[in-house]
Amino acid sequence: MNILKNTHREITPLSPEDSFLVFDRVKEDFDFPIHFHPEFELNFIHNGKGVKRIVGDNMEEIDDIELVLVGPNLHHGWITHNCKSKSIHEITIQFDENLFTQDFLRRRIMKPIRDMFKRSVHGILFSKKTASMLYDRIAQVSRLDGMDYFLELISILHDLANSRNQRLLSTYTVNRENFENSDNIKTVYEYVQRNFSEKITLSEVSEIVNMSNVSFNRFMKKRTGKTFVDYVNDVRIGYASMWLLEKDNTISEIAFNCGFNNIANFNRVFKKLKKCTPTQYKNEFSGIKRIL
Repeated sequence: MNILKNTHREITPLSPEDSFLVFDRVKEDFDFPIHFHPEFELNFIHNGKGVKRIVGDNMEEIDDIELVLVGPNLHHGWITHNCKSKSIHEITIQFDENLFTQDFLRRRIMKPIRDMFKRSVHGILFSKKTASMLYDRIAQVSRLDGMDYFLELISILHDLANSRNQRLLSTYTVNRENFENSDNIKTVYEYVQRNFSEKITLSEVSEIVNMSNVSFNRFMKKRTGKTFVDYVNDVRIGYASMWLLEKDNTISEIAFNCGFNNIANFNRVFKKLKKCTPTQYKNEFSGIKRIL
């Protein structure tokens, strides 16, 4: 597929201690590139008639309301396309693929959710009726806290798993070997998550995984589509984006806390990845973003 040549490996700001990332916002268009990530993603869209949805090798123009579950590392994205609405309501919930352990999923009571997760490797489109019925509950999720949020999300997933008229979207599934399932990439991921606020060199991480600098950079490019420096910058900007919305720190303080010791470089990298300045991002974001 030609579209896969332009995919973007999204680095979500979920740390190993976090459970969920929730976006709830009204927007005028979709400008994020086709992307993939190892987290599950539940995506609800209202007032989006005419938007083009891309999940794996499936491309369709969507109706006014839709609800899709995308499995780990499956390419996906939504493009404004023929949508005329200037108030598209998007609610996105991301959670780590290991949040629900295999031991937990093997319990009989979890079988519907377990089976749904297996199907999600193709991407699942739920019926318009199901999306409409769950709209109010999904819209309230971003306003819940702690255990209330967790229990409500499990309840929503259970209702989705048992809903009728589900449709698989992509005819192909992801070869997980190509992405996160390797000991080396997990080692790199965990190291960067622990140390992104400090100086990280290519040489020190190459040594950790017993590779030369050249081999390691080639390995990162193959696994993530990015050089190691770009990968680290993605992680740092992911945290910066979260903190710009959730903290009262100055932009300079956030830049320093994310591992940038030069504000000009931080602004340049941020604008390259987010297509706007940190100030614009902070001022123009309309909606709710929470990590629990």
